[in-house]
Amino acid sequence: MNGNERMYVEQAFETNWIAPLGPNVKALEEDFARYAGTKGALAVSSGTSAIHLALQVLGVGRGDTVFCSSLTFIASANPIVYQGAVPVFIDSESDTWNMSPQALNIALEAAKKKRMLPKAVILVHLFGQCAKVAEILDICRKYKVALIEDAAESLGSTYKGKQTGSFGDIGIFSLNGNKIITASGGGILVSDNQELLDKALFLATQARDPAIHYQHSSIGYNYRLSNILAGVARAQLEVLDDRIKARRCVFNRYKKSLEPIPGITFMPELKDTMGNRWLTALLIDEKITGTSPIEIIDALEAENIESRPIWKPLHLQPVFKESDMFTETDEECVSSSLFEQGLCLPSGSAMTVTDQERVVAIVKKIAAPSKITQ
Repeated sequence: MNGNERMYVEQAFETNWIAPLGPNVKALEEDFARYAGTKGALAVSSGTSAIHLALQVLGVGRGDTVFCSSLTFIASANPIVYQGAVPVFIDSESDTWNMSPQALNIALEAAKKKRMLPKAVILVHLFGQCAKVAEILDICRKYKVALIEDAAESLGSTYKGKQTGSFGDIGIFSLNGNKIITASGGGILVSDNQELLDKALFLATQARDPAIHYQHSSIGYNYRLSNILAGVARAQLEVLDDRIKARRCVFNRYKKSLEPIPGITFMPELKDTMGNRWLTALLIDEKITGTSPIEIIDALEAENIESRPIWKPLHLQPVFKESDMFTETDEECVSSSLFEQGLCLPSGSAMTVTDQERVVAIVKKIAAPSKITQ
């Protein structure tokens, strides 16, 4: 918390705006649209509900296919199934760890030959790092397929000076408790297409027809964000740029301390982009370091320090075991390789130098040069 959260929440209590909608919601949507550089924004209950609404307003329905990044949290793909649609997963590429334009093009060409082009592509900006947006946009336009940007982890990240989430037909952000700013929960849709946002708003408020009596011709959802949580989010958005600076400092300290160790490499940043470094992610080459990500995770846990593997790719998840997966080549699956070697270190905005030094010392001890030469 930065302090102004209490002010906005108290305003909501003083004016008796507790229920969904109210001044904080309206102001948050205006602030988000301004920050993202889009014509409009819609505040909803979660990033997952934002993706669900995006798919629905783009016409995704039962039996349709939707292409999605494989290396991401499962919330990116679950809404595809909510709609009765079929997920198809696209591999990563090594320059960004994000969706491979080449693999996407292969998948779309195959779908075109079958006359089964997807209704949408969900592009994830993993761990706050920008994907190759221009290439992916060009491919989507070539095949006339809608693009949803899942920028849940990349709020504040920029691609060639423009905010992630603002390139596709619809962008989504998350205000979940683990994100770079949070309202404890919540999500945002952004778009330059006001008609799509209006449709999403209609569905998010139980699809109520414009009648004085409660009439419903469509199935809707209770997906709007409360005025209380919107107040928290407003205050958080005010300090987003400071949070990004803090996260990037955390990343840079880790990189300076650990990258000299042979076999340790950090998540790259594409030229002309700036990631928010939501999480510091790196690769541990066991053949060179003599240790594995799990061994480091266990060593940190023994000191009451939490760390995690990177996301398990969705095509490896039991729930999606029957789903199709497209890679650049038949010989290599980049996302699987990243998962096997990947590690996320503690990366909080409030992390102190002393905290980081504890983490670094443990990693160095496990991947020490003396161990490497054995």
